[in-house]
Amino acid sequence: MLHLIDKLKDKFENDLAKVQSLPEIEKLKIQYTSRKGKVAELFNQMKDVSSEERPQIGKKLNELKNHINSKIDEYLAQVKTKSAESQLDLTLPGRNPFVGRKHPLTKTLEEMKSIFCRMGFSIEDGPEIETDYYCFEALNIPKNHPARDMQDTLYITDDIVLRTHTSPVQVRVMEKTSPPVKIIAPGRVYRRDTPDASHSPFFHQVEGLVVDEGICFGDLKGVITGFAHKMFGSDIKVRFRPSFFPFTEPSAEYDFICVFCRGKGCRVCKNTGWVEISGAGMVDPNVFKYVNYDSEKYTGYAFGMGVDRIAMLRYGIYDIRLFFENDVRFLEQF
Repeated sequence: MLHLIDKLKDKFENDLAKVQSLPEIEKLKIQYTSRKGKVAELFNQMKDVSSEERPQIGKKLNELKNHINSKIDEYLAQVKTKSAESQLDLTLPGRNPFVGRKHPLTKTLEEMKSIFCRMGFSIEDGPEIETDYYCFEALNIPKNHPARDMQDTLYITDDIVLRTHTSPVQVRVMEKTSPPVKIIAPGRVYRRDTPDASHSPFFHQVEGLVVDEGICFGDLKGVITGFAHKMFGSDIKVRFRPSFFPFTEPSAEYDFICVFCRGKGCRVCKNTGWVEISGAGMVDPNVFKYVNYDSEKYTGYAFGMGVDRIAMLRYGIYDIRLFFENDVRFLEQF
């Protein structure tokens, strides 16, 4: 019996050496390892083996069976590897690694800051979690003032809020800086808004402040108009409309002529030819009292604008929610 086992092993090795294709290896596998194969025939002869020899011969048969199966599996693995390699075209160029892009809001904010810096503005920053004093009171909005209803504030406590605008930075800068002051304050702001195509509870603003002797409303108009021309082109017109803000007097809202239809009227501008940008005005003398500025000597102007709104106009985006959904199909366009 031991002789038959060794003889079958040698025959298998000789047959395996002659195999040249997958059909031939499959045929060999059936011939040796199937239920009616050559190994099974030897197992059937175990009934004629004495009980003393049975453990030794059974061990040898199992070793033979495992040897044949491992050799067949090894051959199949080699064939699959060669097949995969044969399908590789080594002349193809390599794939370029994925390169991330700047978010459109980041690109827009960087361009806005660049424009204002070229106009002589410096950049200041402040906390997003702000006190009621800096967010409202020091901006001439005392408690119970009806103008607080305009802000839709998110309160953390009675005296701590998520800032509704970056105007608190203006107060903080004036507290520690003597005139002249010429700054912009970019940053994130928060309001109690229901998200839709044009509203978000979280968005970005750039606020500007200039304080010096002899500052007038004409200076404000010149800065806003200059920004519009640098951002959207020299043919962009700007208009100012009377408005009210507690921290400026006189106050105005300003619009840019629609960058899509150039004033002809379209769905973006609701057929008015104009797109509302934000508010501006001359700093109210009451604000100067909080920072110990002499309102008889100094005047100033302040303005704000939404980075998200500017980006939507800049890139032709109709839904503000796209900025925050992190859809790669949207972001990779920039």
